[in-house]
Parts: sequence; structure tokens; C-alpha cells
Amino acid sequence: MDFNQQAFAASLEQLKETARLQGNVLKKEQIREAFEKWQLDESQFALIYEYLNKNHIGIDAPIEEETLSSEDGNFLDMYLGELKELPHVTDGEKRAVTMSALAGDKDAQAKLVEIYLPNVVEISRLYAGQGVLVEDLIGEGNVALSMAVTMLACVEEIDEVEGFLVKMIMDAMEEHIGNDSDSRKIDEDVLNQVNEVNDKAKELYESLLRKVSAKEVADELGVSEDKVNEALEFSANRIDYIESE
Repeated sequence: MDFNQQAFAASLEQLKETARLQGNVLKKEQIREAFEKWQLDESQFALIYEYLNKNHIGIDAPIEEETLSSEDGNFLDMYLGELKELPHVTDGEKRAVTMSALAGDKDAQAKLVEIYLPNVVEISRLYAGQGVLVEDLIGEGNVALSMAVTMLACVEEIDEVEGFLVKMIMDAMEEHIGNDSDSRKIDEDVLNQVNEVNDKAKELYESLLRKVSAKEVADELGVSEDKVNEALEFSANRIDYIESE
């Protein structure tokens, strides 16, 4: 079969959805079955396994959880202690609450949020060690859970509710990690820009024995003068080797 990139990407996304419903684990047979029409070789399957692992999906076994930092560990101990105060709910009671929540009962929806709070904690563990506090992940997950129980009208069967709620929680955590990563990348780029301008300005200062202009630094770096002035602003005008205008 001819390779179709869009169909291939869709198969990957479908596998990720399946994994979520299976505790973030897939069997190799499931993966091979999903891509059998493309007749992939072992090296290509290895790349798929690597991609899934990077998305915290284990192959034939769960991925070992990241070791929690002391800050995350302390928060979880306190938070789990609070959750233990919640009343125990049997499977039958959980199903009854879920049915009422599906019917639009507001009290049942609030109760369903309470029932799934421990699930949010467990899901947050899957994303530990990615530069985001577990406390923040749980906060994002709880907000998503609160929203999700009000959207159950789009769920057709009661047995689909848990998968729907888990997906909403995981999507929220993944989005938060992505946004945080983007923010850190921007901060890193800004820092690199400031350091580059500072280093070049210092080099010129030591060579010319005087403060230099933003234009001189820009010419040496091969960038626009606006780029140098932007770095000056980012540094709060703390690059002492450049003369102030």
C-alpha cells in the first residue's frame, strides 16, 4: 500500500487514545496490527516504539514512573492525606452516580468529580519529571475533570464515561506541559540573545577601549540594530559595554 502520511498520523493518534484507556500501555501486537497495511520493517517499528515511549506509553509493560522530587513528594503526601477523608464509594454507588451525572444531575456531577480526584493524582504521576510541578498538573487535571463532568451529553454509553474523563484530564496535563515547555524555550532563547549581545559588546569594548553603539554590535553580529536593542530591553539595559542613547 502507498504511504499516506495523514493516514499514518491518524493511526498513531488512535493508538495513543487506545493506550490511554489501557493505563498508557500498548501490546506490540496492537501496534503491528495498526500498521500492518504499510508492511513496515523492524527499524520502522522501533521508531514507532520510541515515539510512543516519548509520549509516556509503555510497550507490553508500563513505563517506570519518574522519581518524584521532594517538593512533589511532600505535596502528594499532604494531598493524598486530604483525599483519604473523602467517603468510600462502592462500585455500585459509583455507577449510580455516573448514571445520574449522565442524565444531567448537577449534584451527581459534583459527586463524580469527587470520586475521580484520586484518578487525577495517579495520572499526574505519569507526567512527573518533565519540569512541571505535580501540584500544577493536579490543578490542571482537576479543572479539566470539573469541566468534563458537565460535558457528558456527548458520551453515549455509561461504560465510556471513565475513558472520556481520563482523556480530558490527560489532554489538560499534556497541554500544560507543552505550554510550560514553550515558555521555558522562549526564556532560554531570550537569555541566549542577551548573552550573545553582551559577549560581543564586551569584546568590542576591550578592543576599542570605549563603549560601543548598538549599531556597531549589530554589524559585528550580522543582525539588525533592532535585535540588539531588543536584547538591551530584555536585560533591563544592564549591558554596560553599550552606550546609552
